[in-house]
Amino acid sequence: MAQNQSKDTAEQAEFRAYCVDWLKSNHPGRPPVKLPLGALELSDPEALKWLQGWQKSAYDAGLIGCDYPTEVGGGGRDGCQIIANQEMQRAKTPFLPNIIGMGMAAPTIFFHAQDDVKAELLPGLLSGEDIWCQGFSEPGAGSDLANQQTFAERDGDNWKINGHKVWTSLAHFASWMILLCRTDKNDKYNGLSYFVVPISSMLGKGVTVRPLIKMTGQTGFNEVLFEDLVVPDKYRLDEVGAGWKVAMTTLAHERGAGPLVTPASGGMSNDEEGSVSTNSASSLAALAKGQPRAGKTAADDPLIRDEIVKLTIRQEAMRQNARRASVPALVDHPMRIPLQGKLVATELNQDLAELAYQIEGVASSLYVADDNAPAQGQWPLAYMNSFGVTIAAGANEVQRNILGERVLGLAKSK
Repeated sequence: MAQNQSKDTAEQAEFRAYCVDWLKSNHPGRPPVKLPLGALELSDPEALKWLQGWQKSAYDAGLIGCDYPTEVGGGGRDGCQIIANQEMQRAKTPFLPNIIGMGMAAPTIFFHAQDDVKAELLPGLLSGEDIWCQGFSEPGAGSDLANQQTFAERDGDNWKINGHKVWTSLAHFASWMILLCRTDKNDKYNGLSYFVVPISSMLGKGVTVRPLIKMTGQTGFNEVLFEDLVVPDKYRLDEVGAGWKVAMTTLAHERGAGPLVTPASGGMSNDEEGSVSTNSASSLAALAKGQPRAGKTAADDPLIRDEIVKLTIRQEAMRQNARRASVPALVDHPMRIPLQGKLVATELNQDLAELAYQIEGVASSLYVADDNAPAQGQWPLAYMNSFGVTIAAGANEVQRNILGERVLGLAKSK
């Protein structure tokens, strides 16, 4: 959430000035390879390597993990991660590749792991040297998260894991996974336990990763199969049977409602000058001005202009609503703004890309590598990718139920 700069404490103001100065001198510049729209679409090892170098540089400078204690690899600061996020966004830095690690795994490990496991795993996670993935979804457990069937069986001081996870973003690059398993077949919710498990080091030794090709042609998704994977008990988070509680910590942070803020994604997405942004109404307006239509441009169509204005209003409303979070008198429920943020942002981005289809007309069918594709073919790509984020972190239909029940106090849906 946006923070009013005038509300900075003396320590925060000093840190903000440091971030601004460091970013001026250490911006990584244009990437040497084409980057996808975001971290979850990464498939090129060279792109990953370059982005990992950028994350490590920012971490070493103290711009990532700011609010984690120093003993687990953090900066030991208070309320400074959001400042670093703001300044990285203003500087239009590249996105950070370890998005699942920072946004979901790190806070879950911090709040639920043993101290030695925190100290072992968090430094490499925050620096981006270890990429993380999330093992929640299964063929029969998507929005019904508690229907997990991947089973972990106790074997002395270890656990033996068997099962099948699917839609696992970044598993093809991941060193580690946060993993929700069933440990009791007779209790749906209290029969779940939560683990962190090695992935890349166990390929062929109990772990198989298979890419899933999306309709975009990208391979960000995977399925992961476990066959007698042996995991030490120290990598179990919290108590046996507490997996549902731990998963709620993960999901709260994934949905933007957790106390530890995710580092910023930055603002640069590829290696082209004048690169295309597909998450702003102003970019959509620029597209319309350059798209010919009946001797004029799409921007001359009053219906198109009207739709762009509606989206601009929604985008500004989101920005202003986020500012409310720093004004206690304007926050009627502490979870309202964080929980609705995921819902409205993903649907706005989808609607932006859908309108781009209308603006481009038949040209929207051109492949991203076609020189004739408007805006480098990024808008159709964004539209196809947009469905994944309206489903991730709990489908938006589920998110509406959460808002209705937990924020508005409505009766639970049947």
